[in-house]
Amino acid sequence: MSLSDLLPTSAPAAASSLAPAAREAALAGAAGEAFIYALPLIEMAALRHRTRRTNVLTHQRTLLDNTHRWVTTPNNDTLYSFAWLDLTAGPLRLTIPATGDRYFSVAFMDMFTNNNAVLGVRTIGNAGGTFTITGPGQAGAGPNIVRVATPHAWLLVRTLVDGPADLEATHRVQDGFALEGAPGATLEAFADRNAAAPEFFASVRSLLASDAPPATDVAVLRRIAAVIDVAAPTAAEADAIAAGLAKARSALTSAAKRPVFIEGWSYPRPCLGNFDQDYRYRAAVALWGIGALPVAEAMYMRAAGNLENGFFDGLDDYQLRLPANMPLNGFWSLTMYEAAEDNQLFLAENPLRRYAIGDRTRGLRRNADGSITLWIGRTDPGGDRTANWLPAPRSGQYSLIMRCYLPRNDMLEGRWRLPPVEEVRS
Repeated sequence: MSLSDLLPTSAPAAASSLAPAAREAALAGAAGEAFIYALPLIEMAALRHRTRRTNVLTHQRTLLDNTHRWVTTPNNDTLYSFAWLDLTAGPLRLTIPATGDRYFSVAFMDMFTNNNAVLGVRTIGNAGGTFTITGPGQAGAGPNIVRVATPHAWLLVRTLVDGPADLEATHRVQDGFALEGAPGATLEAFADRNAAAPEFFASVRSLLASDAPPATDVAVLRRIAAVIDVAAPTAAEADAIAAGLAKARSALTSAAKRPVFIEGWSYPRPCLGNFDQDYRYRAAVALWGIGALPVAEAMYMRAAGNLENGFFDGLDDYQLRLPANMPLNGFWSLTMYEAAEDNQLFLAENPLRRYAIGDRTRGLRRNADGSITLWIGRTDPGGDRTANWLPAPRSGQYSLIMRCYLPRNDMLEGRWRLPPVEEVRS
């Protein structure tokens, strides 16, 4: 299937009548736009291929640490359960157990990384239930229908765990989740984000054929059709496409150096997790935080850092003083990450094996007024402060990300902001 088959009418052919130099410039621009548009598909396919099976629910049984590098910006608040869904053979059935007062969420992400639905304490409560998952054009029986926009999707469950002592109880909750249905097809390997242009766009073409984009993307699909469906480019045209791809890849990777901070933190856009036509933001999240929940479920804030680009150089010590009560119905945690290739973020090794600190951290000390002061840095602050210490990696730059689950309107609408991270003055 060609890209033109996905469109109501064939993509304009005007570019083919351009002078060679103009056509090459147009192809370079289209290649860059195509990279941004298609990166979520490529990242999802890469994650899926690591699993090598579909329609099987897999449980993470241990708390993540610095050795886990299968997904960027992992959290240490929940245990993940996940399944890659193949709905081409028909609907699937998901059973969610009763979870008591324990937080959980079940996100259904299409191949473009949009959350088509989130089932959890916010939306269905804690009583559990059975749900039918349907793909495009499929009918489902029963009252609890979850409709996924693409035939393939990622089901990602987060189940709250309160540290190692809570693992056994969390495992019992995980074991209550069940996924039933026809087995999925054999998984195909696709090019990764660093592939050469011909391989990259061949994979994009295949992925768009297996998981058709929405009608609301027709405009961008027409603009990029020339590079997705190019048959036999000349050497000059191939060079232009490769250059456009490389430029877009470099620009996206370096975009982390230009975030917007408000009072010391960057805040998610309202469209996080359901991106509409914000393709650049969608691509950035696919690279640095794939699987992010919609803001109604969780908000992710990144500290500006002393480098003012989302990173700390690690040379100084810092503190963060949080009020006794924050405007959320769930819980909060602050996670330490070290920077890796492409500015992806992973948990950092430290002497306490403490990768995050939050309102559920055992032994956390509060100030007399109920507020909490967190101490951040490579050096143990000592005394009572150690209980509230979030260790930084021994070397290199690091980032801090605050997660606030089930935020209230004051946080969602920007009327309340986090206090800034401040340097500790001797």
